[in-house]
Amino acid sequence: MKNNKLLGTQSLNTDVATLLLRLIFGGLLFYHGYDKIDHYHLYLSMSKSIIGLGAKMEFSLVIFAEFFCGFLIIIGLFTRLAVIPLIISFSVAFFIAHAKDAFMVKELAFLFLLLCIPVFILGSGKFSVDRLLFKK
Repeated sequence: MKNNKLLGTQSLNTDVATLLLRLIFGGLLFYHGYDKIDHYHLYLSMSKSIIGLGAKMEFSLVIFAEFFCGFLIIIGLFTRLAVIPLIISFSVAFFIAHAKDAFMVKELAFLFLLLCIPVFILGSGKFSVDRLLFKK
């Protein structure tokens, strides 16, 4: 029987899949972060301190994680390092801030937290700024 790529178990193209994952995940993060910057005072007025750093500092850290780290993931620069603040942010959101909420309320934080895992494992990939800067 001829090897069928569509039904086979081999990856069609890991580099393209990594790029698409980075663009989609990073783009969504960047969008959410931009919304928080755009409506900074509105969201800050609704925020409260969750881990004891103060509402303004914690909200600023969330913006850093989503907006700036999301941008780094999009362009593929220091991708694995950029995922670490996101893991922390979404862990706090899921396990602490929304601990008592129904799953539907905290589902997005959980989804983003889970997506951090393959992005961390795959790294920047072939189509990235990291590849341009650090190729051997």
